[in-house]
Amino acid sequence: MDVWDMARAERQQLADRLSALTDDAWEQPTLCAGWTVRDVVGHMIAIGTMSGGTFASGMARNRFSFDKFQREGITSNSEGKTPTEILAAFSATIDSHHKPPGPKTTVLGEILVHGEDIFRAQDQGYLSHPADHVVTVVEFYKRNRFPLKVKQRISGVTLRMTDADWSYGSGPEVSGPGISILMAMAGRKIALGELRGEGVAVLSGRS
Repeated sequence: MDVWDMARAERQQLADRLSALTDDAWEQPTLCAGWTVRDVVGHMIAIGTMSGGTFASGMARNRFSFDKFQREGITSNSEGKTPTEILAAFSATIDSHHKPPGPKTTVLGEILVHGEDIFRAQDQGYLSHPADHVVTVVEFYKRNRFPLKVKQRISGVTLRMTDADWSYGSGPEVSGPGISILMAMAGRKIALGELRGEGVAVLSGRS
């Protein structure tokens, strides 16, 4: 399956889940520090409507501060809007092939991780992701140095999925469901409780 087909399926699932949230739930925090549900969805709208040109101009406008550029995207897509309006804008990106500079797998990773950021923080567990979607992202993430710092975070441990034929690295083992492995790679420590092995203690000591 093409990465864009995976992204479409994941966006559709996320839109369906978001449609069941109450208005109050949209104002609740997520696993992204300082970001509410509306912020995270606003961020994903920005990604789904971005191009290389808008990325370059936006970075220049924000004096090349990545954090300020991200905040601008969140503000323009969520501030002063109702959850219904935000959801409609996100749903309009379901078939989008727009992306910031870089591989299209970046978009798939954003959807998987941020969907989990929303619903894990709401204590609704993790979403249902086909194994090939998760494997595609972890294969992409395992060498990432910036901005996620995955390579540094997972250095010296062996990651092993228990629900797919995938492993990577060397050293003390960290094993568990693929989505939990992915979230740990992305620095979400809440996922460490779903993992097993001597390498979990290594990951827990890293930011």
